[in-house]
Amino acid sequence: MCGIAGILETPGKAPDRGLLLSMAGELRHRGPDGCGLFLHKELGMVNTRLSIVDLAGGDQPIANEDRRYWVVQNGEIYNSPELTEELREKGHEFRTHCDTEVLVHAYEEWGTDCLSRFNGPFAFAIWDTLRGELFLARDRLGIRPLFIAESQGRLLFASEAKALLRHPSMSRQIDPVGLHETFELWATAPERSAFVGIRELAPGHYLLAKPGEKPRMTCWWDLAFRSVSSCRTDPVESLAEELFELLEDATKLRLRADVPVGAYLSGGLDSSATAAMVRRLSTTTLRSFSIQFEDRRFDERSFQTQMANALGTDLTSVEISSPEIGASMGEVVRLAEKPILRTAPAPMLRLSRLVKEANFKVVLTGEGADEMFAGYQIFQEDKLRRFWAKAPQSTMRPAPFKRLYPYLAHDLGRTGGFLKGFFGRHLEETDDLLYSHRLRFENTARMQVFLSEGVRTEAAKNGTPTQRLIRRLPAAFPEFSPLGRAQYLEITTFLQGYLIHSQGDRMLMGNGIEGRFPFLDHRVAEFAATIPDKYRMQGLREKYLLRRAVGHLLPKEILERPKLPYRAPILQAFFGERAPKDLRMRLEKSHLKRTELFDVDRVERLVQKLEHGPADRVSETDQMALIGILSTMLLHDQFVENPILMPPYEPNKEEHIQEATTQ
Repeated sequence: MCGIAGILETPGKAPDRGLLLSMAGELRHRGPDGCGLFLHKELGMVNTRLSIVDLAGGDQPIANEDRRYWVVQNGEIYNSPELTEELREKGHEFRTHCDTEVLVHAYEEWGTDCLSRFNGPFAFAIWDTLRGELFLARDRLGIRPLFIAESQGRLLFASEAKALLRHPSMSRQIDPVGLHETFELWATAPERSAFVGIRELAPGHYLLAKPGEKPRMTCWWDLAFRSVSSCRTDPVESLAEELFELLEDATKLRLRADVPVGAYLSGGLDSSATAAMVRRLSTTTLRSFSIQFEDRRFDERSFQTQMANALGTDLTSVEISSPEIGASMGEVVRLAEKPILRTAPAPMLRLSRLVKEANFKVVLTGEGADEMFAGYQIFQEDKLRRFWAKAPQSTMRPAPFKRLYPYLAHDLGRTGGFLKGFFGRHLEETDDLLYSHRLRFENTARMQVFLSEGVRTEAAKNGTPTQRLIRRLPAAFPEFSPLGRAQYLEITTFLQGYLIHSQGDRMLMGNGIEGRFPFLDHRVAEFAATIPDKYRMQGLREKYLLRRAVGHLLPKEILERPKLPYRAPILQAFFGERAPKDLRMRLEKSHLKRTELFDVDRVERLVQKLEHGPADRVSETDQMALIGILSTMLLHDQFVENPILMPPYEPNKEEHIQEATTQ
């Protein structure tokens, strides 16, 4: 993986070389192994390289044979050897063994249709020197980030928003609509970001642009779940075998590298299955990495050790304390570039640092399994609520409720009324397109009361976040199966907007580590979308088919272990004698007032409740609100009020800079 950035200027104007190198400086952490610069007429682009494949010959930018097409890429094309062979047979000549070179030849041969041939995560820019046209593209599931901004007739693009903010035409302002949206959907939609004037190129989209013309965006891929009647009817045994073969090939492709490859091992099903598959395909001892918590309520070290012993892997672990989580929040927010609603990214940043300290650059992880094979509790809740709505008089209603919440079964007298009231909201509205997620969105939106009146007023001009979400849904969405609709929403909001962004890519690349995700291979995703709901979740048993597919690789205790959400301490990270004092200071009235983003009095009451109130009166929403407010304050400080500017990416004897211009 790498970082890319560029400027497409107005007609007749050349981009500023120094500005491009300043933009590259903001992306040095994504590519510490060198910087490349390309300038031609109105187009300038840079690449910061993390060398994984063809260490000696893979410096970017890279051109095709006649130097018409030039490319910079952030990502990996895992099937590049096969594509290289196919393109050579068509007469193309390759000068490197780098996967990035495949992009220019594929575009030359197939045009924008080349995208469907790529397996892997990517965000790249190709410049056609003959047509004077820029081609930007992003992978199917949005694993690699790509931000764009249109400013005074020019087009800017970059792997991270901080690079775009280096351009003097960009205003450094928190987007009130984006903030309001995050405090409901956990993330912003692709058409905006945390900053005014900056948006994402949406997953599965590409863009074509010429100087002085309006960019043209096109959706080239979207995940389509089957309707109930059109799902595959194959026997479960053959589907499990097919899934195993897909996962095996997806893993094999992701082991292609010219550097050592490790794996994350949390002790859960997904990371264990990934590590087991890597071990099965490797001839050397697998190096695995895990995070452990000083607070044992969040710790899974016993399962990590059990799985490591079963696989014979070399497990390296690091323990993180609650104060360490608090102390790292500034760095976490600077990397995430958006408000976050939980502390989970902080341990992931520490884990990637552990990988870097071990001199690894690549790790495989289990991200995506829960979304593709219905592993989250929200899918079980959706199914249970639909059952309640369909059979209001059934005597069986309490049984699945107790199964879903076994930790509450002994205390339903105290909590049952609240839970039934919560579950009962909108119960009969099963035709609601957001039925599966409506309760989550409404619960999260309770945090919007902490936003200032100005923010809420400005956000209201654009309708509600859920109204905008419904407008973005594909035309075929109502025909998806009920579970398919729930999964599509989870993939396009939580996975793409938060998980592989704030908790995945940014925390990995903060330490120059490339994450690879076999479960997010597009073939696995497309397969999952075709199978019946009952094979993704049988009864309330999540990931049923996945367990059938990989069961022979795992110890029974890991295979049958109930799904536990990955969480990290919250209150202990920010309050108490060991907590960082500067974080508490950012919640004081004087700081809050300066941003004009929050209702100062409401925030003060929340802080008093969290700091001094009884623990049993503190809700999960209260804690999420605290993280959201604090991370927004850190975001405002680092990007608006006191911007942190990195030095330009200049060459030295340990780095390589290639200044390429067309002849």
